[in-house]
Amino acid sequence: MNAQASSGPVGETGPLSRFDAIFSRIESFFAFVAALAIFFVMMVGIAEVVLRTMFNYSIFGYLDVIELTMAVFAFLSAAYCQRFGTHIRMDLVVSLLKGRVQHIVECFAIAVALVAVAILIKATTDHFLRSYNLGDSTIDANLVTWPSKMMIPIGLSLLWLRLLLNFVGFLRLIVHPDAARVAVPPPPGGGHGVSDEEHV
Repeated sequence: MNAQASSGPVGETGPLSRFDAIFSRIESFFAFVAALAIFFVMMVGIAEVVLRTMFNYSIFGYLDVIELTMAVFAFLSAAYCQRFGTHIRMDLVVSLLKGRVQHIVECFAIAVALVAVAILIKATTDHFLRSYNLGDSTIDANLVTWPSKMMIPIGLSLLWLRLLLNFVGFLRLIVHPDAARVAVPPPPGGGHGVSDEEHV
């Protein structure tokens, strides 16, 4: 994937573009951490299968570790996916729109998402704090759960900031439909520049 997908063309040096470039590096770092978590799960899974098959032995707390690791790769990479528009979304209607109309619809959808994600951040933070204060642990291996639960509000906070960047980016395109795409995902369908030039 092209790292410039949400940062606009080379030469775009406005504050929004610079902040987007900086935040993109942060997103990429957390996506790398998520990738390492996936690699870890794969290696542990292979080790579990080999040990069970050859030695009839199971890794102690295997299921607990996998469950705790899932939050890392499920949430820390969400903002990265949002940057490239590779998240799950309904593009059927949006892809039929062009220019300013498309940007208005995108802006409205992101505004709704900002509210929803903000609510989730509050709820998951409360859940993490409750787990930390109670000393919650897994049933089998008694592993503490709060580090895993902490990953959820962190990942959602990154996603909220990315959505905020998208919101500002689409507001900018509403005012200037023919401007370069900055801090927004590629247009539906993967094209570049078509919906920017065919504005209302």
